[in-house]
Amino acid sequence: MSALSTPEVAWFGSLCDDDYEFLGVANPALRSSWEHCRDITLAAERGGFDNILLPSGYTLGIDATVFAAAIAPLVQRMKLLLALRMGEVWLPQLARQIATLDRVLEGRLTINIISSEMPGESMGSEDRYQRTLEHMQGLRALLSGAHLEMHGEFLDFDIDPPSATTSSGACPPFYFGGLSEPAREVAAAQADVYLLWPDTFAGIGAAVADVNERAVRHGRTLRHGLRTHVIVRETESEARAAADRLVSHLDPVVGDEIRKRSLDSGSVGVGRQTELRDLADADGYIDRHLWTGVGRGRSGCGIAVVGDPDQVVATLREYQQQGIDTFILSGYPHLAECELVSRYVLPVLRS
Repeated sequence: MSALSTPEVAWFGSLCDDDYEFLGVANPALRSSWEHCRDITLAAERGGFDNILLPSGYTLGIDATVFAAAIAPLVQRMKLLLALRMGEVWLPQLARQIATLDRVLEGRLTINIISSEMPGESMGSEDRYQRTLEHMQGLRALLSGAHLEMHGEFLDFDIDPPSATTSSGACPPFYFGGLSEPAREVAAAQADVYLLWPDTFAGIGAAVADVNERAVRHGRTLRHGLRTHVIVRETESEARAAADRLVSHLDPVVGDEIRKRSLDSGSVGVGRQTELRDLADADGYIDRHLWTGVGRGRSGCGIAVVGDPDQVVATLREYQQQGIDTFILSGYPHLAECELVSRYVLPVLRS
């Protein structure tokens, strides 16, 4: 294995009512709340994570922007990766919010760009990603201190930048994911970190190479990230047992309902996660340490890296060999697994 750079490693702040002891079985103690999500975030900071994703579920859980503003004074070192749905907030207001939050965080704000329909909205993929592209272009201009003149399909502005600026005077990095053709083009044109969900190692390598080629045509270079679940224990058998336990109470009907109510349920990326689950062995594995069982009870990222510390780190490093330099990790329950990953994975992955 060739020498690998030290990756950025983020944890997942469970703001969208997506925390379980048993997948698909609601637990009031794990519902998204200020207290619960605060505890996860502060555990991630103590544990040495570089960043934490604050997801946006639109109708689920608590508001990511309000949470970010509340937690910002409590984190001293870690960055916040704030998920923002493009088109949900008026662009100039969104730029002011981002600039102000970045100031509170002393420059430690990063942005996860979400492209989805709003509840009740029906929009084709091409139009939806065009709307996202225009918002990314507009935000990058305003947050870089530039005058914005844009007359697009979805945005029409001729305005000066907000008086509130980011700490650096530049736009925070955009993290953005999507597997479809228009999504890849948007990533190549405007993203700073292109995010993927787990796939075979060859599948990840191909996606990274494809987006890199597209970025060159835009005169740009990108970083690449992987959003994945992790189940790590002292031994492989214990990790596999923990995976089995996680889905041991899952009603398949409930799992279907959870997946269908998600706004991304019809996306190309979700379709690929379903395809991988169908290709898995009888225990749900597409590779010795890549388990598709999580996807039985949630939409979006549906695969977990499962194993002992050395096996988990080796799997993540194999993804690094395919061009990944950023990991956004999560596990169930999020607070307990955060502490396990902090103890067993981070020191070895960074050694």
